[in-house]
Amino acid sequence: MNNIHVQMTKDGTHTLMSSLFDDSYHAHNGAMTESEYVYIESGFKSLSTDFTRVSILELGFGSGMNAILTLKHALAQTGKIVKPIRFVSVEAYPVASEVIRQLNYKQHFNAELAALFDELHQAPWDCDVEIIPGFILHKVHGKLADYRAPEQTINLIYYDGFAPSKQPELWTQDNFDRLYPMMMQAGMLVSYCANGQFKRNLKAAGLRVKSHPGALGRREMTRAWRP
Repeated sequence: MNNIHVQMTKDGTHTLMSSLFDDSYHAHNGAMTESEYVYIESGFKSLSTDFTRVSILELGFGSGMNAILTLKHALAQTGKIVKPIRFVSVEAYPVASEVIRQLNYKQHFNAELAALFDELHQAPWDCDVEIIPGFILHKVHGKLADYRAPEQTINLIYYDGFAPSKQPELWTQDNFDRLYPMMMQAGMLVSYCANGQFKRNLKAAGLRVKSHPGALGRREMTRAWRP
């Protein structure tokens, strides 16, 4: 059984702990701070400006942190979505709603974002849901190994699985060999992980890999692009 419980992190935001994988969903040094840095600052906000729309594939919907932060920053400049966003998140172990209600994320958002956080979690699985105009969410209840997307349709991947030592099947070569053709040219993959074998697997799949300073005391994180 995958028992999940809430823990406080050093920036005052919650993470979740999974008994099944004996691992946390976010950094204990700061859950929201880590996600902001790794997936938003180093990923979403660093994506090539040549793209007229953003197509995100996320590994692990989890607490919904990356989805709501993506929405937050997409709305930051004008209050509406400027570039259409399609956000697909593959999650094999959805978090129960009673656990989600314990998270304190909404305390860190304005009323609009707090309501959108609830909508993200209330959205049904395995179908497109327009959360707001210009932002489509599609939560896939399943495993990454079973996910398929048309070739060259994804330009940003949030690779946010449990650590390679905890869930090694997510970090094998075949996953990146399958993801590569789904990515557009200049499409980007970002991950908190800087494991050497992970980076070698990305390179073997054809991606151009570059280490990047990590968040909250981590020496490195990983960014990779399809040439």
